[in-house]
Amino acid sequence: MDNLEEMYNEIIMEHSMNSYNKKKLASHDFCDLGHNPNCGDEIEIEVKLNGDVIEDMAFSGHGCAISQSSTSVMIDVLKGKTVKEAKEIIAIFIGMIKREITDEEELERLEDAIAFKNISNMPARVKCALLAWHTMEDILKKLEEGEK
Repeated sequence: MDNLEEMYNEIIMEHSMNSYNKKKLASHDFCDLGHNPNCGDEIEIEVKLNGDVIEDMAFSGHGCAISQSSTSVMIDVLKGKTVKEAKEIIAIFIGMIKREITDEEELERLEDAIAFKNISNMPARVKCALLAWHTMEDILKKLEEGEK
């Protein structure tokens, strides 16, 4: 294992063991439930907006280390971003996991979420890593369509 892989594993373990973002927000504008029927992972994501900026996010629920840490890292990466930036970052993350995006410069926009790059080599874990990202994608679609 090279140093980069080791660092990535540390990020995943750190977020899995200490989910700083696993809590309930005092108030939120959007909330959605993500569920992976294959393994039973279930997460609820809450989003608080300030204009078109993601002011705060949190999650609750249960699942494997990959889904929990991926959710926590996603929150760290998306908090403070505009909705447009968030959509771009989500698209890059999904593209990375599907091995459709490999450009290092583009992947750098993922910040710590790049730690999940090697998940694409583990097909059984891909859905776990993507659960929160797809759920957040749904939230942003609802936002665009003016739903609550």
